[in-house]
Amino acid sequence: MSEEILVNVTPRETRVAVVENGMLQELHIERGWRRGVVGNIYKGRVQRVMPGMQAAFVDIGLERAAFLHANDVLRPGRAEDLTVEDPAAGPGPVPAVPQPTPPIGELLRDGQEVVVQVVKDPIGTKGARLTTQISIPSRYLVLLPQSKVIGVSARIEDEAERARLKALVGALALAGGHGYIVRTNAEGQPEEALAEDVAYLARAWALVERSVAGAGVGSCVYEDLTLPMRGVRDLMRRVVEKVKVDSRETCDRLRAFAAQYMPGLAEKVEHYAGARPVFDLYGVEDEISRALDKEVPLKSGGYLVIDQTEAMTTVDVNTGSFLGQRNLEETVYRTNLEAAQAVARQLRLRNLGGIIIIDFIDMTDPEHRRQVLRTLEKSLARDHAKTTVYDFSPLGLVEMTRKRTVESLERQLSETCHECGGRGTLKTAETVTYEVFREIVRAVRQFDAERLLVIASPKVVARITEEESATVAELEEFLGKTIRFQADGQYQQEQFDVLLL
Repeated sequence: MSEEILVNVTPRETRVAVVENGMLQELHIERGWRRGVVGNIYKGRVQRVMPGMQAAFVDIGLERAAFLHANDVLRPGRAEDLTVEDPAAGPGPVPAVPQPTPPIGELLRDGQEVVVQVVKDPIGTKGARLTTQISIPSRYLVLLPQSKVIGVSARIEDEAERARLKALVGALALAGGHGYIVRTNAEGQPEEALAEDVAYLARAWALVERSVAGAGVGSCVYEDLTLPMRGVRDLMRRVVEKVKVDSRETCDRLRAFAAQYMPGLAEKVEHYAGARPVFDLYGVEDEISRALDKEVPLKSGGYLVIDQTEAMTTVDVNTGSFLGQRNLEETVYRTNLEAAQAVARQLRLRNLGGIIIIDFIDMTDPEHRRQVLRTLEKSLARDHAKTTVYDFSPLGLVEMTRKRTVESLERQLSETCHECGGRGTLKTAETVTYEVFREIVRAVRQFDAERLLVIASPKVVARITEEESATVAELEEFLGKTIRFQADGQYQQEQFDVLLL
Protein backbone atom coordinates (compact mmCIF):
# COMPACT_ATOMS: atom_id res chain seq x y z
CA MET A 1 0.00 0.00 0.00
CA SER A 2 1.29 3.45 -0.97
CA GLU A 3 0.50 6.28 1.43
CA GLU A 4 1.50 9.95 1.20
CA ILE A 5 0.69 13.06 3.21
CA LEU A 6 0.21 16.34 1.32
CA VAL A 7 0.46 19.73 3.06
CA ASN A 8 -0.94 22.77 1.26
CA VAL A 9 -0.18 26.13 2.92
CA THR A 10 -1.65 29.52 2.01
CA PRO A 11 -1.59 32.72 4.12
CA ARG A 12 -5.02 32.13 5.68
CA GLU A 13 -5.60 28.41 5.24
CA THR A 14 -3.67 25.19 5.73
CA ARG A 15 -4.85 21.80 4.47
CA VAL A 16 -3.43 18.35 5.14
CA ALA A 17 -4.51 15.43 2.95
CA VAL A 18 -3.84 11.70 3.39
CA VAL A 19 -3.65 9.89 0.05
CA GLU A 20 -3.61 6.09 -0.09
CA ASN A 21 -3.00 4.34 -3.42
CA GLY A 22 -3.76 7.58 -5.23
CA MET A 23 -7.10 8.15 -3.49
CA LEU A 24 -7.88 10.85 -0.95
CA GLN A 25 -8.78 9.28 2.42
CA GLU A 26 -8.63 12.15 4.92
CA LEU A 27 -8.68 15.92 4.76
CA HIS A 28 -7.91 18.30 7.62
CA ILE A 29 -8.45 22.04 7.30
CA GLU A 30 -7.31 24.89 9.54
CA ARG A 31 -8.08 28.52 8.80
CA GLY A 32 -6.19 31.34 10.46
CA TRP A 33 -9.31 33.10 11.73
CA ARG A 34 -10.95 29.91 13.00
CA ARG A 35 -8.44 27.47 14.37
CA GLY A 36 -9.82 24.44 16.15
CA VAL A 37 -9.49 24.39 19.92
CA VAL A 38 -9.57 20.63 20.58
CA GLY A 39 -6.73 19.73 22.95
CA ASN A 40 -6.29 23.28 24.25
CA ILE A 41 -6.25 23.79 28.00
CA TYR A 42 -7.97 26.84 29.53
CA LYS A 43 -8.40 28.46 32.89
CA GLY A 44 -12.15 28.90 33.06
CA ARG A 45 -14.88 29.98 35.45
CA VAL A 46 -18.14 28.16 36.05
CA GLN A 47 -20.92 30.43 34.81
CA ARG A 48 -23.87 28.32 35.79
CA VAL A 49 -24.41 24.88 37.32
CA MET A 50 -27.38 23.05 35.79
CA PRO A 51 -28.55 20.28 38.19
CA GLY A 52 -31.26 19.12 35.79
CA MET A 53 -28.66 18.47 33.08
CA GLN A 54 -25.93 17.16 35.42
CA ALA A 55 -23.67 19.74 33.78
CA ALA A 56 -22.23 23.22 33.98
CA PHE A 57 -21.53 26.00 31.53
CA VAL A 58 -17.99 27.33 31.76
CA ASP A 59 -16.55 30.59 30.44
CA ILE A 60 -13.21 29.84 28.76
CA GLY A 61 -12.99 33.02 26.68
CA LEU A 62 -14.71 31.67 23.55
CA GLU A 63 -17.75 33.17 21.84
CA ARG A 64 -20.12 30.71 23.54
CA ALA A 65 -19.91 29.20 26.99
CA ALA A 66 -18.52 25.67 26.94
CA PHE A 67 -20.28 22.56 28.27
CA LEU A 68 -18.86 20.42 31.10
CA HIS A 69 -20.77 17.27 32.10
CA ALA A 70 -20.47 15.71 35.54
CA ASN A 71 -19.01 12.54 34.03
CA ASP A 72 -16.08 14.61 32.72
CA VAL A 73 -15.22 16.16 36.08
CA LEU A 74 -12.25 14.51 37.79
CA ARG A 75 -13.15 13.46 41.32
CA PRO A 76 -10.86 12.65 44.26
CA GLY A 77 -10.05 8.94 44.33
CA ARG A 78 -11.07 8.47 40.73
CA ALA A 79 -7.73 9.26 39.05
CA GLU A 80 -6.47 5.70 39.41
CA ASP A 81 -9.47 4.40 37.47
CA LEU A 82 -8.76 6.48 34.39
CA THR A 83 -7.87 5.18 30.99
CA VAL A 84 -8.10 6.68 27.51
CA GLU A 85 -9.07 5.61 24.06
CA ASP A 86 -6.45 5.43 21.35
CA PRO A 87 -5.55 9.13 21.19
CA ALA A 88 -5.81 9.08 17.42
CA ALA A 89 -9.55 8.95 18.07
CA GLY A 90 -9.39 12.11 20.15
CA PRO A 91 -8.01 13.28 23.49
CA GLY A 92 -9.63 12.91 26.85
CA PRO A 93 -9.62 10.31 29.60
CA VAL A 94 -12.76 8.33 30.27
CA PRO A 95 -13.68 6.12 33.21
CA ALA A 96 -12.50 2.55 32.80
CA VAL A 97 -15.33 1.17 34.93
CA PRO A 98 -18.74 2.90 35.15
CA GLN A 99 -19.18 4.49 38.58
CA PRO A 100 -22.08 6.40 40.11
CA THR A 101 -21.73 10.09 39.30
CA PRO A 102 -22.46 12.46 42.18
CA PRO A 103 -24.75 15.47 41.61
CA ILE A 104 -23.04 18.22 39.65
CA GLY A 105 -23.69 20.58 42.57
CA GLU A 106 -21.31 18.52 44.71
CA LEU A 107 -18.55 18.79 42.11
CA LEU A 108 -18.81 22.41 40.96
CA ARG A 109 -20.27 25.70 42.12
CA ASP A 110 -21.13 28.96 40.33
CA GLY A 111 -18.10 31.25 40.02
CA GLN A 112 -15.56 28.49 40.69
CA GLU A 113 -12.31 28.66 38.71
CA VAL A 114 -11.44 25.41 36.98
CA VAL A 115 -8.74 24.16 34.60
CA VAL A 116 -10.36 22.40 31.65
CA GLN A 117 -9.42 20.88 28.32
CA VAL A 118 -11.49 21.02 25.12
CA VAL A 119 -12.44 17.57 23.80
CA LYS A 120 -14.87 18.73 21.11
CA ASP A 121 -14.89 21.93 19.05
CA PRO A 122 -17.99 24.14 19.00
CA ILE A 123 -20.26 22.50 16.42
CA GLY A 124 -23.27 24.29 14.98
CA THR A 125 -25.06 26.12 17.79
CA LYS A 126 -23.39 24.04 20.50
CA GLY A 127 -20.48 25.30 22.56
CA ALA A 128 -17.23 23.40 23.04
CA ARG A 129 -17.28 20.20 25.13
CA LEU A 130 -14.88 20.16 28.10
CA THR A 131 -13.22 17.82 30.56
CA THR A 132 -11.17 18.44 33.70
CA GLN A 133 -9.35 15.15 33.05
CA ILE A 134 -6.31 16.66 31.37
CA SER A 135 -4.22 14.76 28.81
CA ILE A 136 -1.29 15.99 26.70
CA PRO A 137 -0.22 13.96 23.64
CA SER A 138 3.22 13.56 22.18
CA ARG A 139 4.49 11.40 19.34
CA TYR A 140 4.36 8.07 21.18
CA LEU A 141 2.65 8.80 24.51
CA VAL A 142 -0.20 10.65 26.15
CA LEU A 143 0.49 12.19 29.54
CA LEU A 144 -2.21 11.82 32.22
CA PRO A 145 -0.95 14.24 34.88
CA GLN A 146 -3.80 13.47 37.30
CA SER A 147 -3.37 9.70 37.10
CA LYS A 148 -0.72 7.04 37.67
CA VAL A 149 -2.14 4.42 35.33
CA ILE A 150 -0.01 3.02 32.50
CA GLY A 151 -2.10 1.90 29.55
CA VAL A 152 -1.42 0.70 26.03
CA SER A 153 -3.49 1.48 22.92
CA ALA A 154 -5.88 -1.33 22.06
CA ARG A 155 -4.66 -1.12 18.47
CA ILE A 156 -1.35 -2.69 19.49
CA GLU A 157 -2.46 -6.32 19.42
CA ASP A 158 0.79 -8.23 19.98
CA GLU A 159 0.76 -9.21 23.66
CA ALA A 160 4.56 -9.40 23.96
CA GLU A 161 4.93 -5.91 22.50
CA ARG A 162 2.21 -4.57 24.79
CA ALA A 163 3.99 -5.99 27.82
CA ARG A 164 7.36 -4.59 26.67
CA LEU A 165 5.98 -1.09 26.14
CA LYS A 166 4.08 -1.08 29.41
CA ALA A 167 7.19 -2.13 31.34
CA LEU A 168 9.38 0.47 29.64
CA VAL A 169 6.97 3.35 30.17
CA GLY A 170 6.23 2.19 33.73
CA ALA A 171 9.92 2.42 34.58
CA LEU A 172 10.29 5.83 32.90
CA ALA A 173 7.21 7.17 34.68
CA LEU A 174 8.41 6.41 38.21
CA ALA A 175 10.27 9.71 38.60
CA GLY A 176 7.38 11.94 37.55
CA GLY A 177 4.57 10.04 39.22
CA HIS A 178 2.22 10.62 36.30
CA GLY A 179 0.20 8.22 34.20
CA TYR A 180 0.77 7.54 30.51
CA ILE A 181 -1.01 5.92 27.62
CA VAL A 182 1.20 4.32 24.99
CA ARG A 183 0.03 5.35 21.51
CA THR A 184 -0.23 3.09 18.49
CA ASN A 185 2.77 4.85 16.92
CA ALA A 186 4.98 3.55 19.76
CA GLU A 187 4.87 -0.03 18.46
CA GLY A 188 8.45 -1.22 17.91
CA GLN A 189 10.06 1.96 19.28
CA PRO A 190 13.21 1.73 21.46
CA GLU A 191 13.48 2.93 25.05
CA GLU A 192 15.39 6.08 23.99
CA ALA A 193 12.49 7.33 21.86
CA LEU A 194 9.99 6.78 24.69
CA ALA A 195 12.34 8.48 27.18
CA GLU A 196 12.50 11.57 24.94
CA ASP A 197 8.71 11.74 24.89
CA VAL A 198 8.50 11.41 28.68
CA ALA A 199 10.97 14.30 29.08
CA TYR A 200 9.09 16.43 26.54
CA LEU A 201 5.74 15.83 28.26
CA ALA A 202 7.24 16.62 31.68
CA ARG A 203 8.43 19.99 30.36
CA ALA A 204 5.06 20.66 28.74
CA TRP A 205 3.14 19.92 31.96
CA ALA A 206 5.50 22.04 34.06
CA LEU A 207 4.85 24.93 31.68
CA VAL A 208 1.09 24.42 31.97
CA GLU A 209 1.28 24.50 35.77
CA ARG A 210 3.28 27.74 35.71
CA SER A 211 0.88 29.28 33.20
CA VAL A 212 -2.19 28.33 35.25
CA ALA A 213 -0.75 30.00 38.33
CA GLY A 214 -0.44 33.38 36.62
CA ALA A 215 -3.30 33.25 34.11
CA GLY A 216 -6.61 35.05 34.24
CA VAL A 217 -10.01 33.49 33.59
CA GLY A 218 -10.52 32.74 29.90
CA SER A 219 -6.80 32.35 29.22
CA CYS A 220 -5.43 29.52 27.10
CA VAL A 221 -2.61 27.95 29.12
CA TYR A 222 -1.73 25.23 26.61
CA GLU A 223 -2.33 25.20 22.88
CA ASP A 224 -2.01 22.16 20.70
CA LEU A 225 0.35 22.18 17.74
CA THR A 226 -0.57 23.77 14.41
CA LEU A 227 -2.24 21.55 11.82
CA PRO A 228 0.95 20.63 9.87
CA MET A 229 2.73 19.67 13.12
CA ARG A 230 -0.27 17.64 14.32
CA GLY A 231 -0.48 15.98 10.94
CA VAL A 232 3.12 14.79 11.16
CA ARG A 233 2.77 13.81 14.82
CA ASP A 234 -0.48 11.86 14.44
CA LEU A 235 -0.48 10.66 10.83
CA MET A 236 3.20 9.98 10.12
CA ARG A 237 3.95 6.26 10.17
CA ARG A 238 6.59 4.03 8.63
CA VAL A 239 4.24 3.08 5.81
CA VAL A 240 4.07 6.73 4.74
CA GLU A 241 6.36 7.15 1.75
CA LYS A 242 6.51 10.96 1.57
CA VAL A 243 5.25 14.11 3.22
CA LYS A 244 5.07 16.73 0.48
CA VAL A 245 4.86 20.36 1.62
CA ASP A 246 4.33 23.21 -0.83
CA SER A 247 5.70 25.87 1.56
CA ARG A 248 9.47 26.08 2.07
CA GLU A 249 9.10 27.70 5.51
CA THR A 250 6.59 25.11 6.74
CA CYS A 251 8.70 22.30 5.29
CA ASP A 252 11.77 23.48 7.23
CA ARG A 253 9.74 23.62 10.46
CA LEU A 254 8.34 20.13 9.87
CA ARG A 255 11.78 18.72 9.16
CA ALA A 256 13.13 20.21 12.38
CA PHE A 257 10.12 18.88 14.29
CA ALA A 258 10.50 15.42 12.75
CA ALA A 259 14.26 15.39 13.34
CA GLN A 260 13.64 16.05 17.04
CA TYR A 261 10.76 13.68 17.67
CA MET A 262 10.98 11.04 14.93
CA PRO A 263 14.51 11.01 13.53
CA GLY A 264 13.98 7.87 11.47
CA LEU A 265 11.19 9.51 9.49
CA ALA A 266 12.53 13.06 9.07
CA GLU A 267 13.98 12.38 5.61
CA LYS A 268 10.50 11.63 4.28
CA VAL A 269 9.51 15.30 4.62
CA GLU A 270 10.24 17.07 1.34
CA HIS A 271 9.49 20.43 -0.24
CA TYR A 272 7.22 20.34 -3.30
CA ALA A 273 8.23 23.10 -5.73
CA GLY A 274 6.30 21.99 -8.83
CA ALA A 275 4.48 24.50 -11.00
CA ARG A 276 1.24 22.57 -10.66
CA PRO A 277 -0.45 22.85 -7.22
CA VAL A 278 0.24 19.73 -5.18
CA PHE A 279 -3.48 19.08 -4.54
CA ASP A 280 -4.19 19.29 -8.28
CA LEU A 281 -1.35 16.88 -9.01
CA TYR A 282 -3.04 14.19 -6.90
CA GLY A 283 -6.61 15.08 -7.89
CA VAL A 284 -7.44 16.15 -4.35
CA GLU A 285 -9.39 19.28 -5.34
CA ASP A 286 -11.77 17.20 -7.47
CA GLU A 287 -12.19 14.70 -4.62
CA ILE A 288 -13.06 17.53 -2.22
CA SER A 289 -15.74 18.80 -4.60
CA ARG A 290 -17.20 15.30 -4.93
CA ALA A 291 -17.16 14.88 -1.14
CA LEU A 292 -19.73 17.68 -0.90
CA ASP A 293 -22.20 15.84 -3.16
CA LYS A 294 -25.00 13.74 -1.69
CA GLU A 295 -24.59 11.02 -4.30
CA VAL A 296 -21.47 8.84 -4.47
CA PRO A 297 -21.11 6.65 -7.58
CA LEU A 298 -19.74 3.11 -7.25
CA LYS A 299 -17.56 1.45 -9.90
CA SER A 300 -20.17 -1.27 -10.43
CA GLY A 301 -22.79 1.27 -11.47
CA GLY A 302 -24.50 1.43 -8.08
CA TYR A 303 -24.39 4.51 -5.88
CA LEU A 304 -24.69 5.81 -2.32
CA VAL A 305 -26.90 8.65 -1.14
CA ILE A 306 -25.53 10.35 1.98
CA ASP A 307 -27.73 12.68 4.04
CA GLN A 308 -26.32 14.54 7.04
CA THR A 309 -28.83 15.87 9.57
CA GLU A 310 -28.61 17.22 13.10
CA ALA A 311 -29.68 13.90 14.63
CA MET A 312 -27.77 11.43 12.46
CA THR A 313 -26.26 10.63 9.08
CA THR A 314 -28.05 8.20 6.78
CA VAL A 315 -26.47 6.26 3.92
CA ASP A 316 -28.71 4.61 1.33
CA VAL A 317 -27.22 1.96 -1.01
CA ASN A 318 -28.70 1.52 -4.49
CA THR A 319 -27.86 -0.88 -7.34
CA GLY A 320 -28.33 1.82 -9.97
CA SER A 321 -27.33 0.52 -13.39
CA PHE A 322 -25.55 -2.57 -12.04
CA LEU A 323 -27.38 -5.62 -13.43
CA GLY A 324 -25.00 -8.38 -12.36
CA GLN A 325 -24.34 -11.62 -14.21
CA ARG A 326 -26.06 -14.34 -12.18
CA ASN A 327 -29.12 -13.53 -10.10
CA LEU A 328 -30.61 -10.75 -8.00
CA GLU A 329 -29.15 -11.97 -4.69
CA GLU A 330 -25.64 -12.10 -6.15
CA THR A 331 -26.05 -8.64 -7.70
CA VAL A 332 -27.21 -7.20 -4.37
CA TYR A 333 -24.38 -8.93 -2.50
CA ARG A 334 -21.67 -7.59 -4.82
CA THR A 335 -23.12 -4.08 -4.67
CA ASN A 336 -23.27 -4.16 -0.87
CA LEU A 337 -19.66 -5.38 -0.59
CA GLU A 338 -18.45 -2.50 -2.73
CA ALA A 339 -20.71 -0.10 -0.84
CA ALA A 340 -19.30 -1.20 2.54
CA GLN A 341 -15.79 -0.20 1.46
CA ALA A 342 -17.04 3.06 -0.06
CA VAL A 343 -19.01 3.96 3.08
CA ALA A 344 -15.94 3.52 5.30
CA ARG A 345 -13.92 5.81 3.04
CA GLN A 346 -16.65 8.45 2.81
CA LEU A 347 -17.16 8.60 6.58
CA ARG A 348 -13.43 9.18 7.04
CA LEU A 349 -13.13 11.65 4.17
CA ARG A 350 -16.22 13.67 5.09
CA ASN A 351 -15.48 13.35 8.83
CA LEU A 352 -19.04 12.28 9.56
CA GLY A 353 -19.70 11.41 13.18
CA GLY A 354 -22.37 10.61 15.71
CA ILE A 355 -25.07 8.10 14.83
CA ILE A 356 -24.84 6.67 11.32
CA ILE A 357 -27.52 4.46 9.74
CA ILE A 358 -26.60 2.45 6.64
CA ASP A 359 -29.44 1.06 4.55
CA PHE A 360 -27.82 -1.73 2.56
CA ILE A 361 -29.90 -3.40 -0.15
CA ASP A 362 -31.91 -6.26 1.39
CA MET A 363 -30.13 -9.65 1.39
CA THR A 364 -31.81 -12.95 2.20
CA ASP A 365 -28.62 -15.01 2.71
CA PRO A 366 -27.34 -14.66 6.34
CA GLU A 367 -23.77 -15.43 5.20
CA HIS A 368 -23.92 -12.54 2.75
CA ARG A 369 -24.96 -10.26 5.60
CA ARG A 370 -22.05 -11.43 7.73
CA GLN A 371 -19.59 -10.88 4.88
CA VAL A 372 -20.87 -7.35 4.23
CA LEU A 373 -20.65 -6.48 7.92
CA ARG A 374 -17.14 -7.98 8.11
CA THR A 375 -16.06 -5.95 5.07
CA LEU A 376 -17.40 -2.76 6.66
CA GLU A 377 -15.55 -3.42 9.93
CA LYS A 378 -12.33 -4.29 8.10
CA SER A 379 -12.55 -1.11 6.01
CA LEU A 380 -13.13 0.98 9.13
CA ALA A 381 -10.04 -0.48 10.83
CA ARG A 382 -7.83 2.16 9.18
CA ASP A 383 -10.00 5.00 10.46
CA HIS A 384 -8.27 7.06 13.16
CA ALA A 385 -11.61 7.91 14.75
CA LYS A 386 -13.21 5.42 17.13
CA THR A 387 -16.05 3.50 15.46
CA THR A 388 -18.57 1.00 16.80
CA VAL A 389 -20.60 -1.14 14.39
CA TYR A 390 -23.71 -3.11 15.35
CA ASP A 391 -25.30 -6.08 13.61
CA PHE A 392 -28.12 -5.78 11.09
CA SER A 393 -31.34 -4.65 12.74
CA PRO A 394 -34.69 -6.40 12.15
CA LEU A 395 -35.35 -3.79 9.46
CA GLY A 396 -32.11 -4.68 7.66
CA LEU A 397 -30.28 -1.52 8.74
CA VAL A 398 -26.73 -1.30 10.09
CA GLU A 399 -26.36 1.12 12.97
CA MET A 400 -22.94 2.47 13.91
CA THR A 401 -21.30 5.36 15.69
CA ARG A 402 -18.17 7.31 14.82
CA LYS A 403 -16.44 9.71 17.15
CA ARG A 404 -16.11 13.22 15.79
CA THR A 405 -14.37 16.10 17.56
CA VAL A 406 -14.58 18.75 14.83
CA GLU A 407 -17.15 19.83 12.25
CA SER A 408 -17.77 17.60 9.26
CA LEU A 409 -16.19 18.57 5.94
CA GLU A 410 -19.56 19.79 4.64
CA ARG A 411 -20.12 22.03 7.67
CA GLN A 412 -16.59 23.44 7.37
CA LEU A 413 -16.79 24.25 3.68
CA SER A 414 -20.49 25.01 3.15
CA GLU A 415 -23.26 27.16 4.57
CA THR A 416 -27.03 26.92 4.61
CA CYS A 417 -28.60 27.64 1.23
CA HIS A 418 -29.99 31.19 1.13
CA GLU A 419 -32.67 30.15 -1.33
CA CYS A 420 -34.26 27.26 0.55
CA GLY A 421 -33.06 27.97 4.11
CA GLY A 422 -31.54 24.53 4.43
CA ARG A 423 -34.64 22.55 3.41
CA GLY A 424 -32.98 21.27 0.27
CA THR A 425 -36.08 22.06 -1.82
CA LEU A 426 -37.85 25.16 -3.16
CA LYS A 427 -41.53 25.83 -3.67
CA THR A 428 -42.33 25.49 -7.35
CA ALA A 429 -43.13 28.56 -9.44
CA GLU A 430 -46.70 27.23 -9.67
CA THR A 431 -47.03 27.10 -5.86
CA VAL A 432 -45.69 30.64 -5.49
CA THR A 433 -48.05 31.83 -8.24
CA TYR A 434 -51.12 30.71 -6.29
CA GLU A 435 -49.67 32.24 -3.11
CA VAL A 436 -49.43 35.53 -5.01
CA PHE A 437 -53.09 35.31 -6.08
CA ARG A 438 -54.21 34.61 -2.50
CA GLU A 439 -52.16 37.54 -1.20
CA ILE A 440 -53.69 39.87 -3.81
CA VAL A 441 -57.21 38.96 -2.64
CA ARG A 442 -56.19 39.34 1.00
CA ALA A 443 -54.63 42.78 0.37
CA VAL A 444 -57.64 44.14 -1.55
CA ARG A 445 -60.04 43.09 1.20
CA GLN A 446 -57.94 44.79 3.87
CA PHE A 447 -56.90 47.98 2.10
CA ASP A 448 -58.40 50.30 -0.48
CA ALA A 449 -56.36 50.84 -3.65
CA GLU A 450 -57.06 51.30 -7.36
CA ARG A 451 -54.03 49.43 -8.67
CA LEU A 452 -51.71 46.73 -7.41
CA LEU A 453 -48.08 46.03 -8.26
CA VAL A 454 -46.65 42.55 -7.70
CA ILE A 455 -42.85 42.22 -7.61
CA ALA A 456 -41.50 38.68 -7.82
CA SER A 457 -38.71 36.58 -9.30
CA PRO A 458 -38.42 36.46 -13.10
CA LYS A 459 -39.46 32.79 -13.20
CA VAL A 460 -42.66 33.39 -11.22
CA VAL A 461 -43.59 36.54 -13.19
CA ALA A 462 -42.97 34.71 -16.46
CA ARG A 463 -45.26 31.90 -15.39
CA ILE A 464 -48.03 34.30 -14.31
CA THR A 465 -47.90 36.40 -17.45
CA GLU A 466 -47.56 33.50 -19.86
CA GLU A 467 -49.51 30.60 -18.37
CA GLU A 468 -51.89 32.36 -15.98
CA SER A 469 -52.85 35.41 -18.03
CA ALA A 470 -56.50 34.27 -18.19
CA THR A 471 -56.54 33.79 -14.42
CA VAL A 472 -55.13 37.31 -13.94
CA ALA A 473 -57.85 38.77 -16.19
CA GLU A 474 -60.55 36.97 -14.19
CA LEU A 475 -59.02 38.20 -10.95
CA GLU A 476 -58.94 41.82 -12.16
CA GLU A 477 -62.60 41.61 -13.21
CA PHE A 478 -63.61 40.00 -9.89
CA LEU A 479 -61.75 42.57 -7.76
CA GLY A 480 -62.33 45.55 -10.00
CA LYS A 481 -58.64 46.44 -9.75
CA THR A 482 -55.75 46.66 -12.16
CA ILE A 483 -52.87 44.30 -11.41
CA ARG A 484 -49.36 44.81 -12.82
CA PHE A 485 -46.42 42.42 -12.49
CA GLN A 486 -42.74 43.32 -12.33
CA ALA A 487 -39.82 40.86 -12.45
CA ASP A 488 -36.83 41.53 -10.19
CA GLY A 489 -33.70 39.38 -10.43
CA GLN A 490 -32.87 40.17 -6.80
CA TYR A 491 -35.94 38.25 -5.63
CA GLN A 492 -35.53 34.55 -4.84
CA GLN A 493 -38.10 32.13 -6.21
CA GLU A 494 -40.21 32.06 -3.03
CA GLN A 495 -40.10 35.83 -2.46
CA PHE A 496 -42.71 38.34 -3.66
CA ASP A 497 -44.31 41.61 -2.60
CA VAL A 498 -47.80 42.94 -3.31
CA LEU A 499 -47.81 46.75 -3.33
CA LEU A 500 -50.99 48.90 -3.24
CA LEU A 501 -50.84 51.98 -5.47
